[in-house]
Amino acid sequence: MAGLSLQHPLPFTFGMLGNLISFMVFLAPIPTFYRVYRKKSTEGFHSVPYVVAVFSCILWIYYAYVKTDSILLITINSFGVFIETAYITIYLIYAPKKTRTFSMRIFVLLNVVAFAAIILLTQLLFTGSDRVKVLGWICVAFSVSVFAAPLSVIRLVIRTKSVEFLPFYLSFFLTLSAIAWFGYGLFTKDIYVQQLPNVLGFLFGVAQMVLYIVYKKKKNVVVEPAGIEHIVRIAELAIAPASELQAGIEENDHRKKASEGSTERVEKAKMAAEEGVEIDAV
Repeated sequence: MAGLSLQHPLPFTFGMLGNLISFMVFLAPIPTFYRVYRKKSTEGFHSVPYVVAVFSCILWIYYAYVKTDSILLITINSFGVFIETAYITIYLIYAPKKTRTFSMRIFVLLNVVAFAAIILLTQLLFTGSDRVKVLGWICVAFSVSVFAAPLSVIRLVIRTKSVEFLPFYLSFFLTLSAIAWFGYGLFTKDIYVQQLPNVLGFLFGVAQMVLYIVYKKKKNVVVEPAGIEHIVRIAELAIAPASELQAGIEENDHRKKASEGSTERVEKAKMAAEEGVEIDAV
């Protein structure tokens, strides 16, 4: 078992590091969901990233099961399924009825229907190493698609010249995670763990840290939309639609306009009062 045995120290070391770092990343949204629990409201959070995270985890568990000798992939992704399901459960408890229904439909569509279809296709149409290859490329394709999230965050940081949406340590740990799992894939000769997902994860992680260093001294202050931290984190695991980020920005714009409108009304009232005083004085 190249991924677990101490007779193969390098893959074992990289695999254990990958498990440890990924464990910390999985726990990153706890403050977000504690806030949901405390306020008894989802505050406009989206459940899709967490639903897709569960799908990603069960895909990798299935891949590890088919490939065999990949116990370290099974352990961390099993924990991922558990913790992401807990997040979704909390979300469903406090979400509005319409949002709750939508989230449950997406969950069933991905984690029941789509996953069952993948199992049937790979089991019925492929055997042996061919099954591993097909399933590996499915996992790679799905993992590559998650990089829409960091691209959205990078674009936002450049546009706003603010790092309010870019937690440095989260980007740092995601980069370390990519390095650890790339090393695990390299030394276990697993090209599907080694190749595109973690190479791109490393590049985007470095890009985010560079942007943080460039813009951290800027004075622009951007009000953080609720739940923004989970958008960055989910880059390692699932698709986080740019609409989430845009919704937060639009909400802030509405608040800003409302505040400006209120200020203008107060100023006009003051001017009218002053003019009235002057007229009376005349």
